[in-house]
Amino acid sequence: MATIKPFKGIRPPKELVEQIESRPYDVLNSEEARAEAGDNEKSLYHIIKPEIDFPVGTSEYDPRVYKKAAENFKKFQDRGWLVQDDSDHYYIYAQTMSGKTQYGLVVGASVDDYMQGRIKKHELTRRDKEEDRMKHVRVNDANVEPVFFAYPDNEVLNSLIMRYVKTQPEYDFIAPVDGFRHQFWVISDEKDMQTITEEFAKMPALYIADGHHRSAAAALVGAEKQQQNPNHTGKEEYNYFMAVCFQASQLTILDYNRVVKDLNGLTSEEFLAALQVNFIVADRGTEIYKPAELHEFSLYLDGHWFSLKAKDGTYDKNDPIGVLDVDISSRLILDEILGIKDLRSDKRIDFVGGLRGLGELKRRVDSGEMRLALALYPVSMQQIIDIADSGKIMPPKATWFEPKLRSGLVIHKLS
Repeated sequence: MATIKPFKGIRPPKELVEQIESRPYDVLNSEEARAEAGDNEKSLYHIIKPEIDFPVGTSEYDPRVYKKAAENFKKFQDRGWLVQDDSDHYYIYAQTMSGKTQYGLVVGASVDDYMQGRIKKHELTRRDKEEDRMKHVRVNDANVEPVFFAYPDNEVLNSLIMRYVKTQPEYDFIAPVDGFRHQFWVISDEKDMQTITEEFAKMPALYIADGHHRSAAAALVGAEKQQQNPNHTGKEEYNYFMAVCFQASQLTILDYNRVVKDLNGLTSEEFLAALQVNFIVADRGTEIYKPAELHEFSLYLDGHWFSLKAKDGTYDKNDPIGVLDVDISSRLILDEILGIKDLRSDKRIDFVGGLRGLGELKRRVDSGEMRLALALYPVSMQQIIDIADSGKIMPPKATWFEPKLRSGLVIHKLS
């Protein structure tokens, strides 16, 4: 069973939300955050990317930067830019992209559920990235940014959410960078909150969609606090961390594509010939060609687009990892032909989120920066759930969720 609870969110007053909200810390670098914050002293970047308050070039891992995050968090509260709710609530967070809306419930997720595997992951995490976010959680004594979960479709919860979204939202704005609509409602009715808690308790698991490092950091800090408190009861706020939970069927996963700097010493003709061992290769001309189904890839090379269809026998239909297009392309193209063994560290490869479109792949190859581009069909949410349920881990750079959660709509304090 999944254990969740409502919490007393720390939130911006309605009139300040658009000055405070921001993109997540990990989708932009320090200079982009500095530019987006500009002269806006209320921008959340001063808390989640506080290196912008130091001279250009200051490391985001400098001890002074973490200290500044806590100072700014306190300042935001002291000045009334962030205010804690008087009582526990669940919240609804809606995102609209390209006419499609997905509705998430903002909850306190259980640290114990994470530690015991009832909150399931599909990606590996790096300890250095975990430790960075752990420092941020510790110094602020808060989950400043949410993590992104999926849960099995639930008609009771869907009906409850639909009832609320017919009412006036607390926040309603179009984000300046992504152009997507973001809305937010507060659930304060005791009966509705009890229903939400009870429906989640019927679920055998929750699934991390996006935010594996934040999830790990939040849970590990909560576990630390459990061990450090001699009077620990299990009811303390640090036993929970903030997550936005969406019904699995509502989520949009975009393609996550690859661009490569060279052909590993091969000519174009030799490379295309090598592909024909495991793929049916067809020249699609000069117009952008997008993969239409699983196990089909698009290759851009020498000004032409090619479709690559994996031949029968090149993947195991019964293996939740081996059947993934990201695994097929990694094994049979990137590794076997191009000699790229480690997607995490090889400098010859880069990755492009699907929101940028295949035109961005064409641009990077035509500019001479890259030699070829490879477009993949998106992973499905069911594939992610199957892999998480099997206890396996997806290959790197397999999923790109969009839209990203905006930060600063609500914050969870650990004490």
